[in-house]
Amino acid sequence: QLVESGGGLVQPEGSLRLSCAASGIRFSIYSMAWYRQAPGKQRDLVASIASGGLTNYPDSVKGRFTISRDNAKNTVYLQMNTLKPEDTAVYYCNHPDERWPWGPGTQVTVSL
Repeated sequence: QLVESGGGLVQPEGSLRLSCAASGIRFSIYSMAWYRQAPGKQRDLVASIASGGLTNYPDSVKGRFTISRDNAKNTVYLQMNTLKPEDTAVYYCNHPDERWPWGPGTQVTVSL
């Protein structure tokens, strides 16, 4: 089970930290990823982190978003800085190959 939290309404240039708590899996051995889906658009991967900590980001968020993990807490985080209106979306976590059922997601709205 994956449960995302930490979303909300934030002004442009603001920051948010998202959390995703995982249960029922051997969290520490798996890569994890954050995705987002804006209204009317497909779900896109925005960050991934391997079990060993190697991270990867698309150019659209590189330098602004940071993914991290706490294996002791079975939790993956997404620190989002310098947020833009185009970052508005529902954010989800999953494996990079989307192998698990999707959680409810957490809404991030960037607006004045």
